[in-house]
Amino acid sequence: MASDFYTVQEVKDLGFKAIGKNIKISRSCIFFNPHLISMGDNVRIDANCVISANHELVIFGSYVHIGVGCYINGSFGLELKDFCGLSSGVRLFTSTDDYSGEFMTNPTVPSELTNTYNSSVIISKYANIGSNSVIMPGVIIGEGSAVGSLSLVNKTIKSWGVYFGSPVIRLSDRKKNVINLSKKIHDS
Repeated sequence: MASDFYTVQEVKDLGFKAIGKNIKISRSCIFFNPHLISMGDNVRIDANCVISANHELVIFGSYVHIGVGCYINGSFGLELKDFCGLSSGVRLFTSTDDYSGEFMTNPTVPSELTNTYNSSVIISKYANIGSNSVIMPGVIIGEGSAVGSLSLVNKTIKSWGVYFGSPVIRLSDRKKNVINLSKKIHDS
């Protein structure tokens, strides 16, 4: 019986720009332009994820987890830094249409009739994004911040906070103990 995850050689054969050690990728994941995607060490991508790169690099740091069913449109630049995670069903966009009605939408119409907003996204070190949350283009999730499930992040959020809502609001500070815990990994 085949494993649910690709073998080391199969991961190499997918054609990523760079890969580290201990990469686990579910066989049901789909990658568009993997030559623009790089991964550090200890990255795990669970089942049914779609990850797209197009114009800019998509960079996953080390100790990154992407949960089941995530959609990542990293076409205009994306970085998931060390020790961050996306829970199941997260949607992350680096491009969006203008829905005001002044322009057409979707990729089937000529581009001169559309008005897309394209901007990179950064999920900083130690940050976590809760299930079924949506991250919009141009957002930076500050170091150590946590976003609750079902949230809409349409603006940059500061470091070491707990955020929730649609759109998100800061609920409280977040403890920084994860920094000391991560040092134990590096010391071992």
